[in-house]
Amino acid sequence: MIVSDDLIALVENYNPKANADLISRAYDYGHEMHDGQLRHSGEPYFTHPVAVAAILTEQHLDDATIVTALLHDTIEDTRSTYSEVEKRFGKEIAELVDGVTKLTNLQLSSSETKQAENFRKLFMAMSKDLRVILVKLADRLHNMRTIRSMKPEKQHQKARETMDIYAPLAGRMGMHWMREELEDLAFRVLNPEARNSIIRRFITLQRETGDVIQKITSDMELELDKAGIQAEVLGRAKKPYSIWRKMQEKEIGFSRLSDIYGFRIIVRSEQDCYGALGAVHQRWRAVPGRFKDYISQPKSNGYRSIHTTVSGRDGRRVETQIRTREMHEVAEAGVAAHWAYRDGVRAENPFAVDPAQWIASLTERFDSEDDHDEFLEAVKLEMYADQVFCFTPKGDVVKLPRGATPLDFAYAIHTRIGDSCVGAKVDAVRVPLWTRLKNGQSVEIMTAEGQRPQATWIDIVATGRAKAAIRRSLREEDRERFIKLGRELARVAFDQIGKRPTEKALSTAARQLGLDDSQTLLARIGSAELTAREVIQTLYPELAKTPGDEIDAARAVVGLKPSQTFRRAACCQPVPGERIVGISYRGKGVMIHAIDCEALAEFEDQSGRWVDLHWQEGRHPAVHTVSLDLTIANDSGVLGRICTLIGEQQANISDLVFIERKPDFYRLIVDVDLRDVEHLHALMLALEAEGDVAAIDRHRDLERKP
Repeated sequence: MIVSDDLIALVENYNPKANADLISRAYDYGHEMHDGQLRHSGEPYFTHPVAVAAILTEQHLDDATIVTALLHDTIEDTRSTYSEVEKRFGKEIAELVDGVTKLTNLQLSSSETKQAENFRKLFMAMSKDLRVILVKLADRLHNMRTIRSMKPEKQHQKARETMDIYAPLAGRMGMHWMREELEDLAFRVLNPEARNSIIRRFITLQRETGDVIQKITSDMELELDKAGIQAEVLGRAKKPYSIWRKMQEKEIGFSRLSDIYGFRIIVRSEQDCYGALGAVHQRWRAVPGRFKDYISQPKSNGYRSIHTTVSGRDGRRVETQIRTREMHEVAEAGVAAHWAYRDGVRAENPFAVDPAQWIASLTERFDSEDDHDEFLEAVKLEMYADQVFCFTPKGDVVKLPRGATPLDFAYAIHTRIGDSCVGAKVDAVRVPLWTRLKNGQSVEIMTAEGQRPQATWIDIVATGRAKAAIRRSLREEDRERFIKLGRELARVAFDQIGKRPTEKALSTAARQLGLDDSQTLLARIGSAELTAREVIQTLYPELAKTPGDEIDAARAVVGLKPSQTFRRAACCQPVPGERIVGISYRGKGVMIHAIDCEALAEFEDQSGRWVDLHWQEGRHPAVHTVSLDLTIANDSGVLGRICTLIGEQQANISDLVFIERKPDFYRLIVDVDLRDVEHLHALMLALEAEGDVAAIDRHRDLERKP
């Protein structure tokens, strides 16, 4: 364990004017409060707060943050109190310690708590003082570094929470080194075999090619020296999880993944950044589509850098980031750079983002969210977002998350533009509204008087702002339609348990669910924000647990007119539990498609034929055919075992067609009859776990006629 004098020395290395007495008193007080407590590993518990403080010294943080780290578990785990901490160390530190304590008590991934409400509390704590989350992230980092001493189930829970929440949050704050380490530590727990496999392949690659990093570093230094640019070149292999994620995203094997090394060129000025870029591109061929200029278009967390990928030695792709020293400090520390000290004074970094402005930009869209689940959705969209930059016809820049569509662009300009959007042109070419935008594209939004948002837009947009605006408009404009649909859904659900959805019953359910009245409840059911099953569970929890009779397959869909019939589209084969939309045909009823079916593109300009539909809630019979694309080993008895496994999952094989026969494998399309999307997922998971199944995917064929 680091002793008090050594910790003070770490702080004084970057802040000679540090309050050594304050840190020493906090160290002694924390040591006294935790005396006799042990960690899971058997070490004295106080080794943990000291290690957290040491992590924060690496970011050159102020005295108050270091002291908070030493005391962050005292109020929660010892006899210490808020008032005593305030009396000994002042109000600022007491508030910080109390804030960390409250964050620790938030079970962000627990099914026993309201995750959305806890996320709201998390952001409220961050908005008061961002240093609270800096301490919490360092606390999580040390816990992950020492996670091996925990029970396996606890390890998995903490690793999942880290991967889903804390790592993305660190990345959103610009602390990329911490995000990468948290991801890799969680990856080690969640998928150790995959991580070990990548490490083994790395070792083999190094044995075959030698020290590639040193070779490329030397090449770059030579080219920069020729150009008269003074620079420091840093090279590194990417973390195992980063490589694994690229393999999953690109669906390629390790041997085909070329950009597994990353290089940083640190120069003296912004002008040198572009000079270095020219030198690199002059020497090596640039890879198209892999250039990003975050200097002219910085990220909201202050990140600035030029990104480019070139074909280096032996055609190997090399990712390169070019930045100044000050940009590099912000790239490493992110928002934490605001508190960094150097030589006893707060470091004046022109690129460090004011935390108050950063929090305001992150939370401004959440303030209008009345529904906690909508807030949670918006938070996660913001946390996981990487940005693209697009232009209006006048040349103004609009920042959007990766995966955004022209609809997101429209709502980013103004809610009125988004609500009245009827089409879009990207680089002067008309495109569908669900087109994913790319960096540098020019977007023109076409609007029409009287146009209103459609329910299907919810699944097209990617930003929390757009989703909130669409939901708000739908609630206002289509309230009566949703109430009517919600009443029908409620009637069906109540009929299944032998009850009637009386006004009193609905009002009682609304009150229990925190809604204003029964009309609001019905509107929420009709807009799919609340299910009728949830209402039943609220009023009659015991009856809700009892499965009713199977739903008649001919009446499995709600939202049709009494005279209308429906058929499932063969191209996407929607099953109960999936979001669906109907396309009406004169004299032929309604064809239902999955909301993400590509065949819907041809109906984009025929909004009058679109019908809002929902699957009826309850147990559906296993009559919904889904085609699976299977690749299996060509070996004796394999096909029989696969068929048996499908039968064990209570699924029936209705057709089977071989489409490839090779000496070592077969590829076939298997049609299975299933109940719903959960049944489908369970079957695919069971097949994926089978050793003789090399690949499995859902087969969708746009050529198949409805």
